Amino acid sequence: MKFTLFTATALVAAGPACAQEIKPLAEARARYEHVEQDGLAQDAEALTVRVRAGVQASTGPWTALVEAQGTMAVIDDYYDGLHGAATRPLVADPENIALYRAQLQYKTKAFAVTAGRQRIALDDERFVGNGPFRQNAQTFDAVRLELTPLKGLKADVSYAWDVRTIWGVEGIGARQPGIGGDNIFANLSYATPVGTLTGFAYLIDQDEAVVQGYRLSNQSYGVRLAGAQKLSAAAKLSYQASYATQSEYGRNPNDYRADYYLLDAGLEVSGAKLGAGYEVLGADKGVALTSFQFPLGTNFKFQGWADKLLTTPPDGVRDLYGSLGYGWKAAGPFKGVSLQAVYHRFESDRLMRHYGNELDLLASGKLGKTTLSVRYADYNADLFATDTRRLWLQLDWAL
Repeated sequence: MKFTLFTATALVAAGPACAQEIKPLAEARARYEHVEQDGLAQDAEALTVRVRAGVQASTGPWTALVEAQGTMAVIDDYYDGLHGAATRPLVADPENIALYRAQLQYKTKAFAVTAGRQRIALDDERFVGNGPFRQNAQTFDAVRLELTPLKGLKADVSYAWDVRTIWGVEGIGARQPGIGGDNIFANLSYATPVGTLTGFAYLIDQDEAVVQGYRLSNQSYGVRLAGAQKLSAAAKLSYQASYATQSEYGRNPNDYRADYYLLDAGLEVSGAKLGAGYEVLGADKGVALTSFQFPLGTNFKFQGWADKLLTTPPDGVRDLYGSLGYGWKAAGPFKGVSLQAVYHRFESDRLMRHYGNELDLLASGKLGKTTLSVRYADYNADLFATDTRRLWLQLDWAL
């Protein structure tokens, strides 16, 4: 924390004096979220507004950046995870004012090093991500080194000593504002004719006993292939496959081993999109937190938007899903218009029980510098959690 504050102070003091280019940073988001959840007498109603502002100064290979953020609840009839009783569904967007990013970067064609509070998003963000959907997104106090010694070959290694969570400065208990530790993220990727092949090692060692008694400290090792092939002038096939194995790490008192598999493919023809995939988060003993976990991933992107499986259940998850979509370059005054529907069937990995099904719908388009989106999630429970329906209306603006 002291290092990050020192970096921020140095950037503010030195940036304007030596910069050849100064760029303002500004973005805003307004989001309405409505949640109905069986078992809770009251629905959640949240209207939150987030604003980020900062400055970026550059000279030669050097770039300095400082950015702050604030989140305000205009309508706060919801449980934000920190305040009040959980008599309404959780909407994980507490009010917050904080330093979002403060980083110094040196970058050339073959080399980049970034130090300070920063966003880190690796591959598809399954293991390490920024969590951008939440109003208070996740950032890392870290040093990151990126090397490209040969064309197509890249090494990406980060050491993070603190994770600034989505819970903001008032985080308490298991929902801390920051989680200290010794985290190492290492990627080695190579661009092949069939796609980018990546080997990775993610070592998460958390120091906060109140965060699940260190049980989210883990080590994951794996490989991933992601690519796309143009089939014709109007058709493109995309695909990805991934495998990883995970076990306890650091002070984690559990003794476990679990595997992860992903197979995913998509076909796009003249704006129409068809996709399918199968993702398995393995389980070991059926004990809490001995299944495959993603404590630092952008988990909202995966296994449905209703947020029922953000923490992998003790018996793991098997997610069979299919998607349909269509996109237009322009529709009336809107640019980049898209429609998407995704259907999930969730089962346990261990004992093969049917958890439930989920339907997710999304419509979005851009009007000038503003992106408008409507999103809906409907989780129909069988043997896990409860029926839940979520609706979002969102406006995003960026300078």
